[in-house]
Amino acid sequence: MSAGDKVVEKTTVCIIEAMKLMNELDADIKGEIVEVLVENGQLVEYGQPLFLVKPE
Repeated sequence: MSAGDKVVEKTTVCIIEAMKLMNELDADIKGEIVEVLVENGQLVEYGQPLFLVKPE
């Protein structure tokens, strides 16, 4: 996903690898992605925001 993309509930926005398992991360709300806060391949922690979404 990138800035400007529209998402609805249950839209897969990214895939996160954890311990060699691929986990799909779904959107919780309907809206537009304003900013992607992490880069591909960057390490992330539990609870860390990945996207800024403007709700509709």
